[in-house]
Amino acid sequence: MVMGKGGVGKTTIAASIAVDLAGRRREVHLTTTDPAAQLAETLGSAVPGLAVSRIDAAAEVRLYRDDMIARNRDRLGPEELALLEEELRSPCYEEVAVFLAFARIVKGARREFVVMDTAPTGHTLLLMDTTGAYHRETLERTRGVAGRVTTPLMQIQDPEYTKVIVVTTPEPTPVLEAEALQDDLRRAKIEPFAWVINGSLAAAKPRDTILRQRARAELEPIRDVRERLARRVAIVPFLADEPIGALRLAALARG
Repeated sequence: MVMGKGGVGKTTIAASIAVDLAGRRREVHLTTTDPAAQLAETLGSAVPGLAVSRIDAAAEVRLYRDDMIARNRDRLGPEELALLEEELRSPCYEEVAVFLAFARIVKGARREFVVMDTAPTGHTLLLMDTTGAYHRETLERTRGVAGRVTTPLMQIQDPEYTKVIVVTTPEPTPVLEAEALQDDLRRAKIEPFAWVINGSLAAAKPRDTILRQRARAELEPIRDVRERLARRVAIVPFLADEPIGALRLAALARG
């Protein structure tokens, strides 16, 4: 799961990881919960062994509502069915529908590598809240029932099952925002696996005087991430050409 605020390059990082895994002859599913994500444009073309999808909130809500109506059509009268249809128009059901789609994808990681490009931080934390609420409700409902219950939250909390990667840029404000995200994840007992510092001029080693001055300003935020915030750190240099297409994304992962 690739997480971070908007504009830090989560889609590029997620796509590069997915392309690299597919290049190792793994079956990979690259998906996004971000309505603004441009996975198809970033990949450029189909990659063997790599399936791409997007959790479309509007489509998931339609599927959920249609399913609920179909399940209840034969047992409810016309007035009760009309009330159910009205209730299903509530905004809260969008959260439920998106969560159910998210849960299916998390479960799918049992049989293939799943790389998830998440929505910007606020939307992701809302999804985590819904995941936590479902977890608590499931444990309460199954209390005393024989057999082990596994919820999506438990799978995300399991470091052997899920690797959370926090993406930021080498500037004080994005690093602070990424730190706040990490704190929120830790409160949910989710420990990030690694951080990626994206678009670093310092790592690109510029020769231009002005760019070198800007590169020096990155050193303190990078040091803060390395020494205080992250267990593992990868630094992606600022690139003159946008990494679009499988070849450039694979090179980005190797670098």
